[in-house]
Amino acid sequence: MQEKVLILDFGSQYTQLIARRIRESEVYCEIVPFNHIPELTPDIKSIILSGSPFSVNETDAPDVDLEKLINHAPLLGVCYGAQLLAKKFGGTVEKSDKREYGRAHLDITDRLNPLYDNVSNHSQIWMSHGDTIRSVGEKFFVTAASDSIPVASFSGKPGAFSNPVHALQYHPEVFHSTEGHKILNNFLHGVCGLKNDWTASSFVHDAIESIRAQVGEDEVLLGLSGGVDSSVLALLLHKAIGKKLVCIFVDNGLLRKDEFEQVLTQYEGMGLRVDGVRAGDLFLSELKGVTEPEKKRKIIGKAFIDVFEAEAKKFPEVKWLAQGTIYPDVIESVSVKGPSATIKSHHNVGGLPDRLNLKILEPLRFLFKDEVRRVGKELELYPDILNRHPFPGPGLAVRILGEITPERVKTLQEADAIFIANLKASGWYDKTWQAGTILTTVNSVGVMGDERTYENVAALRAVHSTDGMTADWVHLPYELLAKISNEIINQVRGINRVVYDISSKPPATIEWE
Repeated sequence: MQEKVLILDFGSQYTQLIARRIRESEVYCEIVPFNHIPELTPDIKSIILSGSPFSVNETDAPDVDLEKLINHAPLLGVCYGAQLLAKKFGGTVEKSDKREYGRAHLDITDRLNPLYDNVSNHSQIWMSHGDTIRSVGEKFFVTAASDSIPVASFSGKPGAFSNPVHALQYHPEVFHSTEGHKILNNFLHGVCGLKNDWTASSFVHDAIESIRAQVGEDEVLLGLSGGVDSSVLALLLHKAIGKKLVCIFVDNGLLRKDEFEQVLTQYEGMGLRVDGVRAGDLFLSELKGVTEPEKKRKIIGKAFIDVFEAEAKKFPEVKWLAQGTIYPDVIESVSVKGPSATIKSHHNVGGLPDRLNLKILEPLRFLFKDEVRRVGKELELYPDILNRHPFPGPGLAVRILGEITPERVKTLQEADAIFIANLKASGWYDKTWQAGTILTTVNSVGVMGDERTYENVAALRAVHSTDGMTADWVHLPYELLAKISNEIINQVRGINRVVYDISSKPPATIEWE
């Protein structure tokens, strides 16, 4: 039985970070909305209450049965969770009369508290709240203050509760809490006694057994993209069911230069049963004359469904459709106030399961992106696929501003190939989360030889990120940028100017469309 931590989400922007930090400690956890708590089964060994944008003093403030939760397992309240514990057990929570956002420093008053084992006094922490805890009630005692507030953390008095209860007014999960990982580890391992049993190796072993039990002798269909998620899923399914896995890899004419041939060869080298479909002409003909970004996406989505459905009918023995849904997709589709959890529509491939009358198989649905990569490494996926940058589903369509034509696709492919090749040769590819070239609709005057030109401006984009939610531009060396610019302008007909995008996300997005 897999031990797990249950995280009750009250709507905090940091809830996913709590889960990521726990997983990094090799402990399994799941996030659920506070208003849809599952049955408290024996495998739930700990419960964490997240932060929230709400105030505990609001009339319709999120609430849960704390006594029931505490009676089941050790409990940790973070920010709103701490305020809820204080308020419900006789403490006082009021609107703060001073700023309590940003860096602060711990003043640990209970050095024997298990949460602060090997944590240095005056350790930096991160505050983010509008209310403050004035008193904690008779069942708790204060364990730490900060340089800005008298109650930074508190714990249940001995014998006050059936299980240990701890509360933190700050956020240990964020990067700015420099010893936050120690504090969470102390709770997970020291207080709750959880084992380090959530590893890539254990996941692969359990997933293979689960897939075999779920699928039986049926065949499974999978749409490959060349990206990390679908490639890891393909290799995992192949380990589980071998040739009963049928893969379809569609060339939509919007992949990078030579990508279809290269990736198809790699997939076949992995022993996969792959049906490679060249459908670029169809996609480009459907996109002719279209300039509006969202319309491009819808056209590409529909064309993909049409092609995929036609190919799938060649395999009548298939009973399952495998999808590379990962945990952030599951979490983001759950409304804290909503009645149910629903995967975002684009991860259901536009209703294909219903159209093809197939059952859904999602073995990666509880993994974060970094965990998918670790599983891929465990499965010995080719490094150049495993370490590949994220690539948008619509491909180069969202990197060609304005109308998409075969000529403009070829121009962008050539320019982008030079950019990526230089990043790899210089060692910057693996230091960058995502990079790509954008073909703009802007034409500029240039001079080549003795002739004036009036050609396209290309923009280079390279960003640092962990999950794509936020991103910052990579400070590529000027010498490298100059080399890339010179090669693109000299070798790619139709481009006479190269610029570098130094916008962060937010306010800009990573892709231009």
